[in-house]
Amino acid sequence: MMLDLSLLPDGGMPWITASGPHADIVLSSRVRLARNVAGFAFSPRARDGERLRVLQQVREAAAQSPVLSRSVLLRVDEMTANERRLLHERHLVSRELAELEATSARCGSAVLVSDEAALMINEEDHLRLQVFRSGFDINGAWERASALERELGEQLPLAYHQEFGFLTSCPTNVGTGLRASVLVHLPGLVLTQEIGKVLTGLQQMGLTYRGLYGEGSEVVGNFFQISNQTTLGRSEDELCDHLSRVVSHVISREAEARRVLSRDAGYIIEDKLWRAYGTLRYARSLGADEAMNLLSGVRLAVGMFLIGGLSVYTLNKLLVFSQLAHLSLAEGRALTEIEANLARARHVRGVLAAEAGEA
Repeated sequence: MMLDLSLLPDGGMPWITASGPHADIVLSSRVRLARNVAGFAFSPRARDGERLRVLQQVREAAAQSPVLSRSVLLRVDEMTANERRLLHERHLVSRELAELEATSARCGSAVLVSDEAALMINEEDHLRLQVFRSGFDINGAWERASALERELGEQLPLAYHQEFGFLTSCPTNVGTGLRASVLVHLPGLVLTQEIGKVLTGLQQMGLTYRGLYGEGSEVVGNFFQISNQTTLGRSEDELCDHLSRVVSHVISREAEARRVLSRDAGYIIEDKLWRAYGTLRYARSLGADEAMNLLSGVRLAVGMFLIGGLSVYTLNKLLVFSQLAHLSLAEGRALTEIEANLARARHVRGVLAAEAGEA
């Protein structure tokens, strides 16, 4: 049975709309809560039967939630490798739950998708509830995640310790179990060579950074995922407020870097960014990293008002739909790397032509 993406509210990607604050610099804000169901071995040690019982309990609990009762359950353990990769490309499941390098996912692996949240089941922890917001809105994401977690907690006995807080498989998540992150685009800081200082400053303030797909992903296209590093000893509100304050400063630094580029290297930057746009418009073959870097340049050009008539929403969609699993779905078959490069260039050309009114 093929994965029917039309069943997913907003395609499972409400963040892609570019409707939130500072959407030209911040793609999305996310809050993820790690929880485990008391009475069961944690996922890494759980047997198949336990994982299936956890899945059943979560389904029953979700049915009592006003929001999650309208969600779609996707059994990741029943999907093909390309379908699992597609969910990962949409940020709906982690690399671990998708089992990208394996022939199949572990028994009981699933994700519940609603128009406000995605609930991963039987990943590293029994439950990983994540809420996305478009643009820079960590506090909004936290408020919604907290409300949904309370609804689930009324139905499920969650593993909790009076001294340590919520118990998780990995000690680094013990306490709040909260991971708040903001996906930012920082080409100005990279081009002005200020990015090293900014990233060092993040680490000194207890934050960390990763690539577009979080843990285990490389930084490509000047996209950085900034998140809290610790979850123990501070409240959820404190963690979210701290991240928001620091990211606000990073956004200001990026905006200033763009002003400096426009003032001191105007024609050089303009030429570089228009070349990126021209390559995307007319290239016949595009590698994945190459496309990401060129889209980064065009995104910067739109943010600096050098290119008009091109929306950030369209660029957000291209980041997702130009990836391998989405290209394979559109072509109706698995693609080799060469075939994917050709299909990627064809897809990007078509989208940009349509946006320019030439399709």
